Amino acid sequence: MHLKTFLSSTLLFLILLTVNSERIIAQSELSFDHSEPPELETIISVRERFEYKVTYSFFTVGWVEVELLPDTTYKGKKAHHLRTIIESNNKIPFVKKNLSHYENLFFTDDEYVYSYLFWRDDIHENKQKAQEVVFDREKDEVRFYEDGQPQDTLELVEPASGGDISFIISRMFAGTENEFKLPVYIENKLGYVTGENSTETEMREYEAFDEPVKAYKGEGHADIDGPFGFTGEFKSWFATDDRRIPLEAHVKVLFGNVKIKLTNYEVIDE
Repeated sequence: MHLKTFLSSTLLFLILLTVNSERIIAQSELSFDHSEPPELETIISVRERFEYKVTYSFFTVGWVEVELLPDTTYKGKKAHHLRTIIESNNKIPFVKKNLSHYENLFFTDDEYVYSYLFWRDDIHENKQKAQEVVFDREKDEVRFYEDGQPQDTLELVEPASGGDISFIISRMFAGTENEFKLPVYIENKLGYVTGENSTETEMREYEAFDEPVKAYKGEGHADIDGPFGFTGEFKSWFATDDRRIPLEAHVKVLFGNVKIKLTNYEVIDE
C-alpha cells in the first residue's frame, strides 16, 4: 500500500481534545435514549478527542486522531478549530514515514458548517502549510496554495468546506433515513461526499468501550481524490448515543478494505 492510499483511506469521516482528560465509558456517562440525531450545536459545544487505528488485512498501517480545539478567531471573527492528525506506521515495509496535521478553521449558522481556512502541516518534513485552501466569501472563490505558491482558483459553492468537516456533518444524519451531500475542496478540486443512512442498528465491539455498543450503519460515496481524500464507496458506523460518536469506517482499496476503528474517546475538561 502506497502512502497516498493510506492517507486517502484514513480520513473517511472525514470525506468525513490533552490535560485533565477523562475517558468516557459508554454505559455510564453517555445517554443512549435519544432517537433523534444531535443538533450541530450539541456536537461543537463539547471538546472531544477521538483516536482510531487504521488496519489493512493483518497490518496496522497507522493511526488517526481527531480533536476539536478551543475556539479561536479568523480575521476578527469567531472560528471553531478542528484538527486531524494522521501518523503512518513506518515499521511495516509498504508504508512510508508520515506525520501530518490537518487544520480546519470554520464557522456555523446552526444548520451547516463552513470553512474559513483549511491547511496541512507535514510534521515529518518540518513543513508548515504544505497545502492551504482559502475560502474567500467576499469574492465567492476558493484559492489553493502549495508551499505558499498559488495553484488554482475555483468558484465557491456553499456550504464550502475542507475534507474533514464531513466528520461533523455525518453525525447529524446518523440514525436517520436522510441523505446528505457535502461540497469538499481538496487537491485543487471541488468534489462531493454523499451519505445514505439507516435507522437499523447492530451491536459492535470497540477497544474504546468496556462493553459492546449499539451502532447505526451508513454508506456513502466520495468523488474526490488526493492525499486527504478518498475515492469511491465507503461504509461507516456511529454509536446510537446522543452525540452519534463515529465508531468505524471501511474503505475499499484494490485488494480488500482499509478499516478504521475507534480505540479511545475522551471529553476534555476545560
